[in-house]
Amino acid sequence: MTNDQLKQSKPIFQDLNRSTFDYKNKSDYIKQFKKGLTKELVEYISKDKNEPDWILAHRLRAFDYFNSLSLPTWGPDLSNLDLNEICYFAKATDKKGGFKSWEDVPSDIKDTFDRLGIPQAERAVLAGVGAQYESEGIYHSLEKGLSDQGVIFCDLDDAVHKYSDLVKKYFMKCVPPNGHKFAALHSAVWSGGTFLYIPKGIKLNKPLQSYFRMNAENMGQFEHTLIIVEDGAEGHYIEGCSSPKYGTQALHAGCVEIFVGKGAKFRYSSVENWSKDTYNLNTKRAIVEDDASIEWVSGNMGSGVTMLYPASVLKGDRSCSSHLGIAFANEGQIQDTGAKVTHLGKDTSSRIVMKSLSKGGGASSYRGLIYVADCADNAISQTECDALILDPISVSDTIPDIKVDNPTATVNHEARVGRLNKEDIFYLESRGIPREEAEAMIVNGFINPIVKELPLEYAVEMNRLIEMEMEGSVG
Repeated sequence: MTNDQLKQSKPIFQDLNRSTFDYKNKSDYIKQFKKGLTKELVEYISKDKNEPDWILAHRLRAFDYFNSLSLPTWGPDLSNLDLNEICYFAKATDKKGGFKSWEDVPSDIKDTFDRLGIPQAERAVLAGVGAQYESEGIYHSLEKGLSDQGVIFCDLDDAVHKYSDLVKKYFMKCVPPNGHKFAALHSAVWSGGTFLYIPKGIKLNKPLQSYFRMNAENMGQFEHTLIIVEDGAEGHYIEGCSSPKYGTQALHAGCVEIFVGKGAKFRYSSVENWSKDTYNLNTKRAIVEDDASIEWVSGNMGSGVTMLYPASVLKGDRSCSSHLGIAFANEGQIQDTGAKVTHLGKDTSSRIVMKSLSKGGGASSYRGLIYVADCADNAISQTECDALILDPISVSDTIPDIKVDNPTATVNHEARVGRLNKEDIFYLESRGIPREEAEAMIVNGFINPIVKELPLEYAVEMNRLIEMEMEGSVG
């Protein structure tokens, strides 16, 4: 289906509303699983998945790192996060390897993904879909034509068994398990996720997507996304996620590792809408080789506390990265987001464009790191941070960290903050546009440079999520 055809049809995500995400299934299965993190739990996870010895050894080392590392103190306050009240592993079904058809998925779980529009999106705009519910992948599919070309798209738990040598070569090589406390936590208890392998020279003309759903109260989700894009290959992968609101803490500490080969191009997009109960402490990083590029497109609307800074390591000469992001902090939310870029190769370039919205007393911060190594001749880096504050009680901060060890580098950082322009609102109202609609139009214009980079249907989803956050008028 072409974009023109989609525009003439009803958009998949048009009817999203808050109840879509806050809807929750019964979760009696959670009674089988204990809260809190112990060595015994780490060993149980590995045994339940029948993992090879090297995975268990990796988990146990990471568990030791977790116990030795402190909570980060440089960002949002995490002292209220009670790690003993989180359930780190739970399964809603005992089906190993997931289901091959949506029709085979248990009806309550399938209905949840139907509400979120995932099967419809698969049929309309995607080359493949993965779905995870709690700690386990429940469905993965890939167009046959792509599998015939050697593309692999499956649950990472399956990949550990089916493609063990390939997984072992790359797993946790981009994000070290002792990098910080939540990387160590993830490494110890990770479960499910996505494995995507695009062979040399293969170019995907439609995106792939995985959707991650938490359902039970006090749940933790720790999916691992491992993407390998070989030389000259191209692809686009989208992640979505959500969870219902209970009024008690939940935790998301996933990990994304992307390896972009020489001359390859890859785009990673994410639309994150965890409930305000959730601490979203995610880690994402890409290593980019000669003449290759990575693009990150991110939207963060949910979570009570978010700490998320996708990172690009420009290892190869003439490699480049682009980071585009939106963060919306509403009442009771802290969105601490940004990007990190490390320039190592010669003639590398990076561009960061981040936009934030703050409303209802929400706090939105851009936190970024640009590092140009002494070997990175002629590096170019440009950062643009724009913040829109929608009422008198919300806040926004820009916290850049720029380190340049090579005098040939060109590094630019711009930051702007503003409020809704009363003259613009008056102009639109004088044309018969209601105030709330006028304010929404201005906000949509503000975020459009980011949203337009998403495929049509996911731009619709992003706009609908923003509209839901805007409901109730702007101050």
